Amino acid sequence: MPIKELARVIDNRQVVKDHFKLTISSDYISTHAVPGQFVEIRVSNDTDPLLRRPFCFHSINKDGRTVDILYRVVGKATKLLTQYQIGSEIDVMGPLGNGFKLDKTKDVAVFVGGGAGIAPLLAAAQEAKKIGIKAVYAILGMKNRNMVLCEAAFKELGVETIITTDDGSYGRKGLASDILLELLSSHLSSLPSHLYACGPKPMLKAISEIAQQRKLDCQLSLEEWMACGIGACKGCAVKTRSGYKMVCKDGPVFDAKEIIWR
Repeated sequence: MPIKELARVIDNRQVVKDHFKLTISSDYISTHAVPGQFVEIRVSNDTDPLLRRPFCFHSINKDGRTVDILYRVVGKATKLLTQYQIGSEIDVMGPLGNGFKLDKTKDVAVFVGGGAGIAPLLAAAQEAKKIGIKAVYAILGMKNRNMVLCEAAFKELGVETIITTDDGSYGRKGLASDILLELLSSHLSSLPSHLYACGPKPMLKAISEIAQQRKLDCQLSLEEWMACGIGACKGCAVKTRSGYKMVCKDGPVFDAKEIIWR
């Protein structure tokens, strides 16, 4: 059950170019949040911007009663968000949507993220380690070395982390989906694996096809414009095998087999 509250800002700092990490304190949201869910934040009391903005949970600290939001500055709303100072209050609604369902019966969990789509995968990887999944991998795709996100955070969890960059300036050169296929064809070829991914549509489509070819379970967190967060505005519809679904209400996490790619 989501709530709306004024949460307190614990930290709000830049981590790489155009990317910030916001930490907020909320007893209710932090203890009810599930990896893959999100919050809607009102960034201003003015009418511009009028609508709330959706942000997924990057990390969930139930003991400390905080959650982290990793966000990219892309417009006026996110620029305003960078101005929140430690100790200030921020209008937050959540937790919203349906998150990842971590399967502890699988020996291997592989998380694949592209760009800012990496954000919800850290919380999911934390949960995977917590429930005792034997081997956890992360394939994180970036544009270049200056945009590398979360590598240290994944490694600190004990996650086998592979960084890819489009230009080869850091880590492996190439697409995250290509590295996934390589990984599945080598030392994960005989292990029961579950795939979890978030990022641009072309990447998610490619991972969905790989999962289908390999007969692997796969969950995708879709990135759509979610204005209301509760399925009322119908602005985030996605075509599935059981009809159109709202990403904010029925997702953002879907079984890859359900998505009909356009």
